[in-house]
Amino acid sequence: MSEKTIFAVNDMTCGHCVGTVRKALEDALPGATISVDLVTHRVEFTGDRSAGEEAIREAGYTPEAV
Repeated sequence: MSEKTIFAVNDMTCGHCVGTVRKALEDALPGATISVDLVTHRVEFTGDRSAGEEAIREAGYTPEAV
């Protein structure tokens, strides 16, 4: 079982941002469980933490550990 990673992504401000972050994670972590919540600015996913963090950064957002 993969460990769950949680990041705060406070620069997600709209539904488009949510979709962009989700797509970046889906592309970087095929088969991962992904949850992106605009209200709490939380992103949760299973799989490689470093790959997920890099995918969020490459999508133009700033993941912060929680």
